[in-house]
Amino acid sequence: MLYMKFLLPTALLAGLLLPVSFITEEKDYLSPMNSSPLGLYSPAWNDARYLTCNTAANTWYMSAGEKEVIYILNMVRMNPTLFANTVVKQYPNKSNKNYLQNSGYYKSLLNELLTLKPMKSFSPDSLCYESAFCHALSTGKEGYVGHDRLNEICRNNTYFNGECCDYGHNKALDILLSLLIDENVSSLGHRKICLDSYKKPGVSIQPHLSYGYTAVLDFKY
Repeated sequence: MLYMKFLLPTALLAGLLLPVSFITEEKDYLSPMNSSPLGLYSPAWNDARYLTCNTAANTWYMSAGEKEVIYILNMVRMNPTLFANTVVKQYPNKSNKNYLQNSGYYKSLLNELLTLKPMKSFSPDSLCYESAFCHALSTGKEGYVGHDRLNEICRNNTYFNGECCDYGHNKALDILLSLLIDENVSSLGHRKICLDSYKKPGVSIQPHLSYGYTAVLDFKY
């Protein structure tokens, strides 16, 4: 079932009786202005061809940080080998997560990206966003972890074929590396979704009662 694309987020807020303080200050998770979000990892990412990955740039209903999730994910898909050799290899040190270098999940991601062929970019979808927004907002308020919709509003506006939920991160790259590494998820379900043949994503980053932040990514074919 389809719903109003642009008025729904306001209706969701009213229906869930939440204050407007859910909005995260964008300065907390944005890359420096006028630079590639991966430029700190290699100047190769500043090549103008990667600007085409910023497919959500003119999408008014997502925050800059949410747009950046799609931007970086498209860069991963455009050049997985470069992402492996620059970002993934440097990430443990730059993020102060050196323990990742001993993780089998981290090593498997590195190996997979080094052999992965380029994929098509995603284009944002407002219905996927509404689905992700409602779930992130309602579960964040309750401190819930999981994919089940907690209320009728969100159940009626569920719109995805694949869904990823991340907890504890509000920066785009941290969210994506968490999902791609997929530590302790034996099925690697989040990684598979991010690198699958979906066409349309929606991303919502909201506060979470238990983990500080939650990010929900909903995908449709």
